[in-house]
Amino acid sequence: MNIAVVGTGYVGLVTGTCLAETGNNVICVDIDEAKVEKMRNGVVPIYEPHLDIFFERNIKAGRLSFTTELEEAVDHATIIFLALPTPPGEDGSADLSYVLGVADTLGKIMKEYKVIVDKSTVPVGTAEKVAAKISENASVDFDVVSNPEFLREGFAVDDFMKPDRIVIGCSSDKAQALMHALYKPYVRQGNPIIFMDEKSAELTKYAANSFLATKITFMNEIANFCEKVGADVDKVRIGIGTDTRIGKRFLFPGIGYGGSCFPKDVQALAKSGKEYGYNFNILDSVMDVNEKQKTVIVPKILEHFKNDLSGVQLALWGLAFKPDTDDIREAPALYIINELVAAGAKIKAFDPEAMENVQNLIGDKISYANDQYEALEGTDALIIATEWSVFRNPDFDKLKSILKTKVIFDGRNLYDLDEMKEHGFYYSSIGRDTIS
Repeated sequence: MNIAVVGTGYVGLVTGTCLAETGNNVICVDIDEAKVEKMRNGVVPIYEPHLDIFFERNIKAGRLSFTTELEEAVDHATIIFLALPTPPGEDGSADLSYVLGVADTLGKIMKEYKVIVDKSTVPVGTAEKVAAKISENASVDFDVVSNPEFLREGFAVDDFMKPDRIVIGCSSDKAQALMHALYKPYVRQGNPIIFMDEKSAELTKYAANSFLATKITFMNEIANFCEKVGADVDKVRIGIGTDTRIGKRFLFPGIGYGGSCFPKDVQALAKSGKEYGYNFNILDSVMDVNEKQKTVIVPKILEHFKNDLSGVQLALWGLAFKPDTDDIREAPALYIINELVAAGAKIKAFDPEAMENVQNLIGDKISYANDQYEALEGTDALIIATEWSVFRNPDFDKLKSILKTKVIFDGRNLYDLDEMKEHGFYYSSIGRDTIS
């Protein structure tokens, strides 16, 4: 099929590249001329495992191309994916200006039937708004479909190529047939393509992310309570995770969720509820708890250094909001940095992928190391904010020899308590005893 993808952010680029991988001819559109030129030359603008392989292969095969001209892509395509930003507004609602702006232009330039696919995460009722905006200028038939993405950063290529399910909101038999044909190669093992109405599809994405954010936050609340009563959150996690009604995933406590999806989607669903006269009390609590959780280790650090961080040098492992991505949106590390620097500490950080993005955001507010051990040089303690695999099994003898004092504050519970005791560390984590 001939496909256009409007927007080459995280979702758009993964979508376009993976659609090309199954033989479709895909044109990706972006208004950033410099970015388009780099992509034409084979430069992947985001870090996502395995994306570069598909990207290079499909450019070479001529199935994946890039343009700044929307009309060129629309003329080429039967199915047009809108993968545009929907950032939160000041009131928490999703900003649809990019989506509706493109929809307005589509109505003016479409010359024949098209399927317009909302791939961005959008509030309930957006498909209707997109259709109305296109209709203001359209002289040809078209259908608007809601097809929310369920891509996990760090696993997005696998998630697209082998999805648990594909959700499509659609009211047209013609559009449904085209979407089924497009996605059939991705569900050969029998996972479902679930067709429903557009509003239900739009809400499905918000409901899924909000539920997962709630599950994470509940476990963080349990971890915080474990510290009060002397319980071990790891044992509690295993105890409840083996209940098949609950499941093992998203039960690991830590310093809160971040990224481009959970914070924005929880906030947007809560705002949508208020617009319809419904209060999501659970989501209000989730947002409140998560905001506090991001810096839950800061009081522990202050207490250890007797509330005086002036002149204290700290190493920070991890800047991205999660491993296997360079995404720093709403990353807990940034909140920790702000509070510690404000308290007088100096921070030297290392992250395998996200340091350039952090430096572009906060500049020289902190210093940056070339590797995880260099980050430890001359520092009084180590903070772990992202659970990158490379941090899971360090050389503890080397770590002890470099750190000025054997102190670790672990926001991701990477290490075994008995092992930390054996090595002689002061070790403070989340929801477990502090080893001192």
